[in-house]
Amino acid sequence: MNDIKIITTEDGSHSLYRPDLNETYHSFHGALQESVHVFINMGLKYYFEKCQKSTARILEVGFGTGLNALLTEEYAANNEVEIYFETLETVPLGSDIYEKLNYAQKMAKQEIFTAMHSAAWNWEEKITDFFSIKKIEGSLIDYQNNDLFDLIYFDAFAPSKQPELWSKSIMGKMHSLLNSGGIITTYCAKGQLKRDLRDVGFEVSTLPGAPGKKEMVRGQKK
Repeated sequence: MNDIKIITTEDGSHSLYRPDLNETYHSFHGALQESVHVFINMGLKYYFEKCQKSTARILEVGFGTGLNALLTEEYAANNEVEIYFETLETVPLGSDIYEKLNYAQKMAKQEIFTAMHSAAWNWEEKITDFFSIKKIEGSLIDYQNNDLFDLIYFDAFAPSKQPELWSKSIMGKMHSLLNSGGIITTYCAKGQLKRDLRDVGFEVSTLPGAPGKKEMVRGQKK
């Protein structure tokens, strides 16, 4: 999609703007700090501290810029835990965009970031000793997998932009894809989402949001 534009958020990190949705990929208050808070601190770090394991299988809804994947690889390397990362994307970025994003420069991980983006689609690639990725070009609605996950990063565009991805049936699908005790984390904290998550079997926690946002949500499979 050639009309995607690179923008700079308030913490100095890049995000993208999609004119067709009139939506940005991250909070304009700060892309990097939002991803760290919602998906790493409240998701990945919480999971490892709670479960006391040395491995994790993660499903991400929305590969986007690759920021969540890069932060997850950094956590895996720093903590020497083995992570398998499966991620869905319907609009893969071209090298003309992802090579200009500044996350890897800030984190000194340009080679790893490029390896993630240039990895073959629909095929598992081992990026480092601690991190493997499988990027799937396709929609969550069509996604099927018999293997279960420990953690889901639910990072789809906002419910107002992609309501079909936030339905109760999709939340039920997320529940079915998690191991017992598995976690789903998202920046969204709408009341309907919390009710739907509870209805399909999650214990729901409303947590402080990333800077600029009041709340976020984490669900745990009972």
